[in-house]
Amino acid sequence: MTDLLDTGALADCLAAIGLPDWPVALQPLLKTRMSTAAHGDYGRWRDIVTALPDAASDQQKLRELLLGLSPWRKGPFDVGGIKIDAEWRSDLKWARLAKTILPLTDRKVLDVGCGNGYYALQMRKAGAGTVIGIDPTLIYVMQFLAVNTFERDPFTFILPLRLEETPNARKIFDTTFSMGVLYHQRSPIDHLQRLKQTLRPGGQMVLETIFVPGEESYACTPKDRYARMRNVWLLPTIAELTTWMRRTGYRDIEIIDESVTTTDEQRSTEWMPFESLREALDPDDPSKTVEGWPAPRRVVVTAISP
Repeated sequence: MTDLLDTGALADCLAAIGLPDWPVALQPLLKTRMSTAAHGDYGRWRDIVTALPDAASDQQKLRELLLGLSPWRKGPFDVGGIKIDAEWRSDLKWARLAKTILPLTDRKVLDVGCGNGYYALQMRKAGAGTVIGIDPTLIYVMQFLAVNTFERDPFTFILPLRLEETPNARKIFDTTFSMGVLYHQRSPIDHLQRLKQTLRPGGQMVLETIFVPGEESYACTPKDRYARMRNVWLLPTIAELTTWMRRTGYRDIEIIDESVTTTDEQRSTEWMPFESLREALDPDDPSKTVEGWPAPRRVVVTAISP
């Protein structure tokens, strides 16, 4: 056991899907990440998670504890009867793609940039056999552990890691998700290559990212911020994105959803009380960001690994 993370159960799960070398390789990093050395609030978060079972019968106390893990970016969740209204209505995004991707029944799934595991748990409910989620943000891992205190899902794990920190996946996974990650990568082609290396031949990648409008193949790099985010590197048109994917070797590339992000889908709430999409848009022209870029448009692309 690495504090709250049951590394024994994780090791058994990884061995069962064909990655028996991952536990030993990842143990030192997981031990460091799940500690106060990684984040000064870890001890407080750990105390909240460990207090949840005893608070299960006290709704007011349970609510206070869960609010202590704010901000909740993805959701909604029902945790022990407490409704968590997260910043993102992630259920809307899931509904747009769930019926179009290949069925997840019994599939081994990798969820890259998984956040607090909202989608990972939906994947399991859709029949996935095992879901391994990775995200470097420790508070999201703690939120998942809080939710899973009640869900008790033994085949979903959220690990505080980046994709490049994991050992070679040896093309083990049947489906790999990368949602809301690509535009944070300095080298999107490298990211697409790493994703492909996780997939078995014939496995499916499900990728969601921000795009800019336009029929031509090009990508834009914000000089400083995009929608008040500093870590946005390349925003492609859909034509450019599909070119990246073809050049990386994917086949059967399909656009399964395009949407404009609205303030109904992403907004401030009690559970995420800070500025959100509304503050990132031009108040006089919400079709643009405050920096003058096109407002966030998102595309979901599926592709098959050769």
